[in-house]
Amino acid sequence: MSETKTLVLGASLNPERYSNIALHKLNSNTIETKAFGLKKGTVCGIEIDTELQTYKDIHTVTLYLNPKRQEAYYEYIIGLKPARVIFNPGTENPVFYERLNQAFISYEVACTLVLLSTNQY
Repeated sequence: MSETKTLVLGASLNPERYSNIALHKLNSNTIETKAFGLKKGTVCGIEIDTELQTYKDIHTVTLYLNPKRQEAYYEYIIGLKPARVIFNPGTENPVFYERLNQAFISYEVACTLVLLSTNQY
């Protein structure tokens, strides 16, 4: 598994969205990044997929989807077997925390941008 290979779930082409800013920060920190969103496109050289892919060796899934929208992706995320899932502000989801605990996947309630800025990613 790549040490920090990351999937941004809820990626946006809109430069004002935090998921878009996260893509730029991950890229500038030379972290291998995959992205999934509603609209296909490219952000700083990272393709945003609109169909779920069976990505290999994902270390971190960072969420930019509200708890209700996350429900459709529970099994998908668990199936990727990431080392951790980051719940960014606004994505906190105790129901999903329990599912992740049952699958032995750790999670953090944190901000990806802050983690990157403070070298804690």
